[in-house]
Amino acid sequence: MTTEIEHKLQVRNLTLDDYETVRDMSLRVYKSVANLQWPEKTFRLLIETFPEGQVCIEDHGKPVAVAFSLTIDYSLFGDSHSYSQITADGNYTTHDPEGDYLYGIEVIVDPEYQGMRLGRRLYDTRKELAKNLNLKGILIGGRIPGYHKYSEEISPEEYIIKVKQREIYDPVLTFQMSNDFHVLNILDDYWPDDHHSRGNAVLLEWINIYYRKRTKLIGRTQSIARIGVVQWQMRRFDSFEDFLQQVEFFVDTVSDYKADIVLFPELFNAPLIHTYEGNNPMEAMRMLASHTENLRLAMIEMALSYNINIITGSVPELRDDGNLYNVSYLCRRDGTWDYQSKLHITPDEDSHWGFSGGHDLKVFDTDVGKIGILICYDVEFPELARIQAEKGMKMLFVPFWTDTKTGYLRVRRCAQARAIENECFVAISGSVGNIPKVETMGIQYSQAAVFTPSDFSFPHDAIASEATPGIETTLINDLDLDLIKELRQKGSVRNAKSRRNDLYELRWKGNK
Repeated sequence: MTTEIEHKLQVRNLTLDDYETVRDMSLRVYKSVANLQWPEKTFRLLIETFPEGQVCIEDHGKPVAVAFSLTIDYSLFGDSHSYSQITADGNYTTHDPEGDYLYGIEVIVDPEYQGMRLGRRLYDTRKELAKNLNLKGILIGGRIPGYHKYSEEISPEEYIIKVKQREIYDPVLTFQMSNDFHVLNILDDYWPDDHHSRGNAVLLEWINIYYRKRTKLIGRTQSIARIGVVQWQMRRFDSFEDFLQQVEFFVDTVSDYKADIVLFPELFNAPLIHTYEGNNPMEAMRMLASHTENLRLAMIEMALSYNINIITGSVPELRDDGNLYNVSYLCRRDGTWDYQSKLHITPDEDSHWGFSGGHDLKVFDTDVGKIGILICYDVEFPELARIQAEKGMKMLFVPFWTDTKTGYLRVRRCAQARAIENECFVAISGSVGNIPKVETMGIQYSQAAVFTPSDFSFPHDAIASEATPGIETTLINDLDLDLIKELRQKGSVRNAKSRRNDLYELRWKGNK
């Protein structure tokens, strides 16, 4: 005779398939709370934003208790905030992968399973997550649902003291205090719809005693990214090796300033096209692509040797499908690499060189944060940078090639707009000079620059630096990424948070 096990409990991460179960559980738990909604879009957003922070306890495969969390930069919120501020009105743009605290958004236990200490299991899971992520601790805006019984007699502060002294039992606060959380502050109007708590909550903290102060980059604080931008002189080179020698000169020079990233211009190896004299421009560009693999390998070696991340401007790449693409490589100083293809091809690029547009839009992880690359014409399409910003990009790099000042100003003005509307830094790098007797390579116009958002913490003209037009040079800039985080939460205007997602949305239809 076998005895069937009544419960089979297991902790796991939530999946999108759990939505209906969690929604129904939430409605049963919070039936007394007005206007409570858990749309599927919100559920999906949490899982996509921070999957490891969304956990459940399942019984025979069905969630019976859930916990939602984010990581935040606590300095942006402090001891006085609301649930709406923490969650960015349900958009969760406040989640910061580099944050210092885990913030508990919600814990829900199925009424049929209450009394089985599942809440404690979820809290223990959160504590393990905070340790694994090396966070300072866990913060919670804890409800005080028992307060409505005493609200006409005592203040929220007095109620908390009495709960702490065990003169009053509160089903939430008492539980949290018994799990090693201590009170930091009362949060007025934390969740106005929580009528039992009279809209109040208690800011509680659990301290991770195993937290270790994060290693700083030598000579700089972690939040600072130093970037170098090369304004490149177009010149004839006798060979590919001569070209690489000039590239290495700038990598060496910029790395001497302990920069983290160096940016080169679009098609900066185009001077080599003169070695294919006698071929039409379309054939010559395809022949130039024969150097691309060796160029990428050489720049990976430079990235390792000079301890710097290199954005290779852009170069022609001939792929197995027979098409020619305009591609920018990111060569990281850890030896890894990735690429961004130019998506929008100008009429001249199509007719003169036969380039095809790429299909993927990427955001790259680097050791100084998430970056994006848009090649020249692509920066004139605001949707691209917006999608990258929504994926966490804080620095956008734009290698470009323009022959006239009017063409340059299109790139410049659009790059400045991308910096403001996406609350990020934007660096642009172009070429100067000319290459005589090379068809389609006549003249170049450039003024390399680094743009910032426009608010009080940034330069008054939203320009971090700009080169002198028409000369070969470099720019070196320190970019404080913490200012971007602060701007997105506390800026005079907050483009990301102010988007009317109830009216419109941006959706990527490409391969990735």
